[in-house]
Amino acid sequence: MMRCLPEFSILDAARPSRLRKVSSRQNALVKDLRRCLARGEPTDDGTIAIEGRHIIEEAIRSGLKLRAVFFSESAQAQSNANVQRLLPQIGARVEVLLLPDEVFASATATESPQGVAALVEPRVFTLEQMLAARDPLLICAIGVQDPGNLGTMLRSAEAFAAGGVLLGEGTVSAFNSKAVRASAGSVFRLPILAVKMSQAIRQLRGQGARVLATSSHKGTPLPEANLTGPLAVLIGNEGAGVPRELLEMTDEIVAIPHAQKVESLNAGVAASLILYEAARQRKMFSTSI
Repeated sequence: MMRCLPEFSILDAARPSRLRKVSSRQNALVKDLRRCLARGEPTDDGTIAIEGRHIIEEAIRSGLKLRAVFFSESAQAQSNANVQRLLPQIGARVEVLLLPDEVFASATATESPQGVAALVEPRVFTLEQMLAARDPLLICAIGVQDPGNLGTMLRSAEAFAAGGVLLGEGTVSAFNSKAVRASAGSVFRLPILAVKMSQAIRQLRGQGARVLATSSHKGTPLPEANLTGPLAVLIGNEGAGVPRELLEMTDEIVAIPHAQKVESLNAGVAASLILYEAARQRKMFSTSI
């Protein structure tokens, strides 16, 4: 009689050499994962947390260094394809942990996680590096609290070849899990820097960049604005807009024409329109724009 062999999976093969089973919620790496995802901010050493196979693959393709990868035990049965795809992409020195489902769920942010999360080290940039390019174009988010809007801004900034995004006071972290997903991986590749905006504006102007601000109802109509040369554009949230004290520091206010029945555009849409027009004027994509 032929004996039936037990079901064999990639996790069974990998467990002895790669997967370290951790059952404690107090494990240092698990605590870092929980803290990063709960706060949407990096740890003290700059590590960030991300979730989902696609997002982790984007981080790997973007050249980010992985610190640790976490699989839930149910990944063996429910997300085996995710495990098979990710394991070969994870460097030999990266810790790979297998967590009980309840421990994994306690540390992750999404309601329906794919059974995989990771701690990664994002790139670090300075304003000087962003301004080093020829005719840099920067987007400055001020008080943008909706992570979906910020993620859209990051995605559009990369799509239209912006040199970076500055995050002013009151702006949600670019590494908030919702912002990361909305950015579709752009957060891993685009220069991003949290700043005190008044100081950043002084530095921008001191290095020859013009500083513009957007408005819903007044200012130079967008099609008439000059968006060439070294430039930084301030984008406020749709409720309060750009604070008056920062408006007074700008060179020009630009208005995006729209139907008067619409009070204002959200920050993600406003930034995308500005970036498109800037790319058009700079002839960055002459074959497609």
